[in-house]
Amino acid sequence: MRPNILTPMTSSSPAPGADPGPLPLPAPPRHRWKVLAAGVIANAAFSVVFSGIPMTAILMRSGYQLDTRTLGLALGLMGLGIALSELPWGLLTDRWGDRPVLLLGLCGTAVALAAMALWASPSPAHIPPFGLLAGGLVLVGLLGGSVNGASGRAVMGWFAEGERGLAMSIRQTAVPLGGAIGAPLLTGLATHAGFAAVYGVLAALCLGAAAFAPLWIQEPPQSPLRGKAAAPDRAATPTPSPLSDLQAWRMAAGIGILCAPQFAVLSFGTVFLHDHAQLGLGAAAAVMSVVQLASMALRIWSGRWTDRHRNRPAFLRACCQLTLALFAGLAVLSWAGHPAGSAAMGVALMVMLGICGICVSAWHGVAYTQLAGLAGAARAGTALGMANTSVFAVCFLVPLAIPHLLSAQGWGLVWACAAACAGWAMQLFARAGAIGNAKAAKTPQLHENVGCLTPPTSPRS
Repeated sequence: MRPNILTPMTSSSPAPGADPGPLPLPAPPRHRWKVLAAGVIANAAFSVVFSGIPMTAILMRSGYQLDTRTLGLALGLMGLGIALSELPWGLLTDRWGDRPVLLLGLCGTAVALAAMALWASPSPAHIPPFGLLAGGLVLVGLLGGSVNGASGRAVMGWFAEGERGLAMSIRQTAVPLGGAIGAPLLTGLATHAGFAAVYGVLAALCLGAAAFAPLWIQEPPQSPLRGKAAAPDRAATPTPSPLSDLQAWRMAAGIGILCAPQFAVLSFGTVFLHDHAQLGLGAAAAVMSVVQLASMALRIWSGRWTDRHRNRPAFLRACCQLTLALFAGLAVLSWAGHPAGSAAMGVALMVMLGICGICVSAWHGVAYTQLAGLAGAARAGTALGMANTSVFAVCFLVPLAIPHLLSAQGWGLVWACAAACAGWAMQLFARAGAIGNAKAAKTPQLHENVGCLTPPTSPRS
């Protein structure tokens, strides 16, 4: 008799001699918090690289002697590398496990950054060819793309369904945390010590984060990668790949499109504040740090709140609507006139950009949890790889598009397009069934860490 994987975990005991089916697992051990901490550290280290380097955009423009369009290309190349590598890294994570992927990716990223410090850093006597900078940034992205899917799969495996929103949101706070650290740190290093110091410090951070992977990252107890005990049940009921699921692709595309307004703020926010709002370099970096720190708090709150209320679809819909409204307001304010000679207008633009940057960063953990739950914990690496491929493809395209939008109609058009992206993402989420209605929030969900489905109304073990 084959085990019935659709049987609720609260079903009565089987008759004597019958196959009892899959047994409920004990509550996840405390070690899951170490797994989460290692994931946060890995993501934060790479986020200092990914989010921090764009904060040096003004200094990069002068240090490498780039025009605005070439600067946009440079800022997008790391995102291109991540986009190209996310899905392969996700597939490898599901096959090999989280630990080897994190070790390989973080150590490789550190080596690439060290090479950039040696051969792709400008000095008063030498400006390296743009090809060296471009190749280095693409390579850093290709290797650093390992971090996102691996750490997310570990969290999905170790945490129960009712905790995953909070856990994934805590993991996602690593992105603004890295940005908050990177903005003042890398700007100061680039100003006083040059880009060789920037890349050297980033290499050291990645090596330090890699040290936690062998210490704390383990496969969850029920994972088939831990041994052969779980293999028979897994072989009998293989989890379908999200690569063949149109809903998963729509959800992943929506996540990427909704990141476009955020990447516009992260990549060109300091340029906007410096050139259009007439803020100094230090003040612009401080504003971006505040945006990142506030985003951390909002991500944790959103994960906990949606876990308690089981309302991830409604929350995602509200985030899309709020993002659309806020960026439309920023577009109108930017079109109102150049703030030269008007301190009040400069302050208004600074405050509005800060609010937009904070609010557009609140939803990530919730959306990733929704997608990973749709795919199943065993396929979370692939699903998160799909999402991050979409995210970082957008990350590559946004800095390329902004200079062209600027030359056409100025900053107002940039922020209007960001608002339109939020509306587009809302449509994709709706077509994926992620924000359709309250009924969507009550679909069957993965039970704890076991690969079986249970009705949402069944009591939790």
